[in-house]
Amino acid sequence: MPELPEVETVRRGLNELVGGSEIKTIEVLYPKMLNNLTADQFIATLSGRTIEKVDRRGKYLLIRLSGDLTIVSHLRMEGNYDVVPEGTTPHKHTHIIFHLTDGRELRYNDTRKFGRMAVVNTGDEYTVSGLKTIGPEPTEKTLKLEYMEQIFAKSKKAVKPFLLDQSKIAGLGNIYADEVLWMSKIHPERPANSLTIAELKELRSNIILELQKAIAGHGTTVHSYSNAYGEAGSFQNQLNVYGREGEPCLRCGTPIVKIKLAQRGTHFCPNCQVLTEE
Repeated sequence: MPELPEVETVRRGLNELVGGSEIKTIEVLYPKMLNNLTADQFIATLSGRTIEKVDRRGKYLLIRLSGDLTIVSHLRMEGNYDVVPEGTTPHKHTHIIFHLTDGRELRYNDTRKFGRMAVVNTGDEYTVSGLKTIGPEPTEKTLKLEYMEQIFAKSKKAVKPFLLDQSKIAGLGNIYADEVLWMSKIHPERPANSLTIAELKELRSNIILELQKAIAGHGTTVHSYSNAYGEAGSFQNQLNVYGREGEPCLRCGTPIVKIKLAQRGTHFCPNCQVLTEE
């Protein structure tokens, strides 16, 4: 699933490629992608509008249109956008095509068809499910240590699935949760409320640092992720633990272990990330 760095990379690419472009008309090839409008309503409502800019909140793209409308787009597992010349043959995973007046097409592609779009009045984004309860962005300014102390203290949930809860901290997914826990030497099964203030301080710092580095690396490509230019990310070459089951820990040499935790594959070093008894 595209996580915050991948979605941010897509956002930047879309702003460069289609910011200021006008939508001539739209083809909806898979109407189930649309959450709150029929295909006909979607086409009628958005045709003729200008894509003013693209924002992001957590893993959601917010495509700002003229007339104070916003498309809330969630890529889910394998969604992606690309921009191609008008008339390019759609492939079998192309589901929505925005025909632009400048002779190009903005296409939404999704191998698994899990992605969703909703159209709302700009300013009403937080009425959309998922955005209603979204937690703070993982930045120095918005993710405060005091906030982390409060929310972690209230939960006995294992820290890995706790980090995946978008209502706690926005943007973290399976890959980067594994990475920041390894960086912080915290076992993924540790109860959230067992972390000390010193551990939370280290974890906060690593969350912010790792996501900044992943954005700089244009995201991680594990399966099918690509940016708006159709390019794969490069940050997979810098991963310390995710996807490295059986390989030596880059810190101590102990083989990396993979377990299933809350139905998610979870990678950690059993020597560096010890599960302490409470």
